[in-house]
Amino acid sequence: MRIVIAEDSVLLLDGLTRLLAAEGHEVTGYGTADRLVLALSAAGAELPDLLVTDVRMPPSHTDEGLRAAVHLRSLHPDLPVLVLSQYVEQSYARELFARGARGLGYVLKDRVADVDEFLDAVARVSGGGTVVDPEVVTQIIARRPGSDLDVLTRREREVLALMAEGRSNAAIADRLVVGLAAVEKHVTNILTKLGLPPAADDHRRVLAVLRWLDQNGSR
Repeated sequence: MRIVIAEDSVLLLDGLTRLLAAEGHEVTGYGTADRLVLALSAAGAELPDLLVTDVRMPPSHTDEGLRAAVHLRSLHPDLPVLVLSQYVEQSYARELFARGARGLGYVLKDRVADVDEFLDAVARVSGGGTVVDPEVVTQIIARRPGSDLDVLTRREREVLALMAEGRSNAAIADRLVVGLAAVEKHVTNILTKLGLPPAADDHRRVLAVLRWLDQNGSR
């Protein structure tokens, strides 16, 4: 698989390159977002199977990487993109998923330390799946005392975080080591309590969660 990485930290770029190369992937790195955009926007450019990009890149170290990803997705809607972020930035997650959730991921850099979790995210996003780091959900929950999420039980919050990862009910059941019927009941309760319409499609469930967080999260 051909993977392009946009990351200005030389150490992290080298680490990611070595990790992915060891898995048999062909990796190309870019230290700035503008170089990335120029390379992938050029006429006849060969698109990678996956773009992995940091959010904050030179020159301003604000949102250059994210804006590059959004721009490239507007040009190439089927380009899988996995965004890495140092912090939970709700607005970044909202903008990333505004054009659709297929083949998109938002993962905290700390997750890279867990090799299996990171490689799982790479595989799922490159295959057209959706990954939202559960820490994005849990930290936003923690920042919202008195929010409507208080109506959820501890187990329902765990299920919500896994829903935000794009996992199916069966996958959630496996992760929590509970029965499928129990997960289905939790999902129904969550959607009902949060005023979200039930949806069988995993990507629609992720978007529903993100929309709710967008409307109710801190700004």
